[in-house]
Amino acid sequence: MARQAVADGFRTIKLKVGRDLGDDIRRCRIARETVGPAVALAVDANQRWDVPTAITWLKALAQFDLAWAEEPTSPDDILGHAAIRRAVSPVPISTGEHTHNRVMFKQLFQAKAVDLVQIDAARVGGVNENLAILLMAAKFGVRVFPHAGGVGLCELVQHLAMADYVAVSGAMEDRAIEFVDHLHEHFLDPVRVRNGRYLAPQRPGFSAEMRPETLARHRFPDGAVWKEHSAR
Repeated sequence: MARQAVADGFRTIKLKVGRDLGDDIRRCRIARETVGPAVALAVDANQRWDVPTAITWLKALAQFDLAWAEEPTSPDDILGHAAIRRAVSPVPISTGEHTHNRVMFKQLFQAKAVDLVQIDAARVGGVNENLAILLMAAKFGVRVFPHAGGVGLCELVQHLAMADYVAVSGAMEDRAIEFVDHLHEHFLDPVRVRNGRYLAPQRPGFSAEMRPETLARHRFPDGAVWKEHSAR
């Protein structure tokens, strides 16, 4: 899968970590040897660690030249992220997909707790709130790598990343948007990715409208998907 991603033009891949340190070292070594030194390798712990465990774990994984370590501890623990960042530098620390408003992002920036943030189009309350976070990130010199991957998140978050480029940062260097290639078939205006890059949408709107047949199939309790589930 890593080889295919690189062949498709992607310059960053991400691995989930946090269950077993020895196995994480083994997997990261395989991934690094597979993609080579020119492709960025990030890891995501999905909040599994407390602060001391995160520090120990990330120091052990630092040998693989990590692009960032994502959600190393509770997303609400701003000072915990700051402590981890100080201890494992120069490994970049990231969080944001579960950070829900501009005030928490402001505190992350003020505490020097993160090297980059991953805003989420569905977690943060609307476009204006996300734009405020983009502006603050630019002021504090923090990179923004929008989070995506679930149902419609790629469709939604592409607009925020493009707003960052057009109206805030003006930069594509050291910028990225997450991408997972599934569930796009349920949307009228699905994302388009070519050579590892999102292409700008061609239709007006937020690209969030779902196909009527998808909504009908998944409507509770009379949609076909629910009927099939009940019949089992």
